[in-house]
Amino acid sequence: MENQKNWHQKHHESLSFGSHLADSVARGMGSWKFIIIQTIMVVLWMGLNLIGYVYHWDVYPFILLNLVFSTQAAYAAPIIMMSQNRQSERDRVQAQDDYKTNIEAKLEIEALTKRLNSIEVNKLDKIIKMLEEMETKPAE
Repeated sequence: MENQKNWHQKHHESLSFGSHLADSVARGMGSWKFIIIQTIMVVLWMGLNLIGYVYHWDVYPFILLNLVFSTQAAYAAPIIMMSQNRQSERDRVQAQDDYKTNIEAKLEIEALTKRLNSIEVNKLDKIIKMLEEMETKPAE
């Protein structure tokens, strides 16, 4: 049997490097791991700047930290939207593929139903014929 690829594999192979990267970034930023790591970094950043006696690289109100978050958000939003748009396209393609599969299955079921009805009618015809032959035979 020929090794056929499903639409998931075909779609995955058709993605560019940028698309793979955007999906990876969106997947990473939408995880608990990212939230936890970022929270730890923010707490460390603020803590070191509040208690540091010698060198404060970002004194309260943490303007540099706000700049880092703004830059992160400016890049993250369009990357995540690219990934979401691709997901919408994947969902549309999957729905279309599911629809085609359902239509094919419906046609096969209808053909099987007709075939079973035909077999049933043929059996009934044979039974009726056998009964008629039994009625017409003289009693021995």
